[in-house]
Amino acid sequence: MISDVFPRFFPGVGRDGAVGLPPMAVAVLLLVLFPGCQPDATSARGHTEADVAAVNHTLDQIHAQAARADFDAYFDLYSKQAVFLGTDATERWPIADFKAYAQPRFEDGGGWEYHVLERHVDFAPGGDVAWFDERLENVNMGETRGSGVLLREDGAWKVAQYNLTVLVPNELARSIVQQIREHEQDTDN
Repeated sequence: MISDVFPRFFPGVGRDGAVGLPPMAVAVLLLVLFPGCQPDATSARGHTEADVAAVNHTLDQIHAQAARADFDAYFDLYSKQAVFLGTDATERWPIADFKAYAQPRFEDGGGWEYHVLERHVDFAPGGDVAWFDERLENVNMGETRGSGVLLREDGAWKVAQYNLTVLVPNELARSIVQQIREHEQDTDN
């Protein structure tokens, strides 16, 4: 009987059910002892740990499918209105334009491979919109940052915007900006 178990492990609880612990302490002990009985904890913003895992899975799959050059699986992870922002100032691609850019590369088996170094995910109130930023490593581009927004559509998380940027150390920024300005002048002439 449970009343026989409590005195052995919790000396403040008697066989008669009298509790020598404050009610809050008993509640905490029960939650610690029986974590499977707890509901999926929902944050103040309306998301659960399962939502965090699902968003991370979608983002992990974005990188895995790009590395495999699996066109259909990769683009199934984007919403119908998605926009991809590339590293070049001219690279603002609605999903149809991004598909046109990616298709020849994926058909050749080239794709692209980025390794996640760090990721942060947060959610809007209501839990159906998430945003993220992640530091990535790529053989050609070095360390980059991906950031963007995901929407929950029909129960699945879809990327609505992905923004890929090249990280520039502050100490090099002025020099890089100057190189970009010179490049723009050369291409304008």
